[in-house]
Amino acid sequence: MEDNAKIYGLCLYRLKYQIELALGRAEGSAEKQLILESYNTSEIDEIIDILEIYDLQEKSPEELAAKLDELAYTVSVLTKHPLCFDYTELGHLGLYLDLDSAAASSLQLSKAA
Repeated sequence: MEDNAKIYGLCLYRLKYQIELALGRAEGSAEKQLILESYNTSEIDEIIDILEIYDLQEKSPEELAAKLDELAYTVSVLTKHPLCFDYTELGHLGLYLDLDSAAASSLQLSKAA
């Protein structure tokens, strides 16, 4: 798969660059998650539009959460870094590099890739 490929609204090239920067910031840090992107909303319709997730059967919080988990897993496998979606302190959806599970997940992700 090419680096400039997009998975829904996520560009792999941009994410790999953001991950590189985040890992540089993380050195010596006790942070467990570093935010890569914030979408500045918690509204389901806005999240669907921003991330181009148009294949949801229902626009429910549960279905969106399941799709975001699936998307995070797929992009984690492709970038070989554990990523997850979560909400910021302000309640906005964000995409995070999960440093807490980096050691354990990197083994699983490299096997899956």
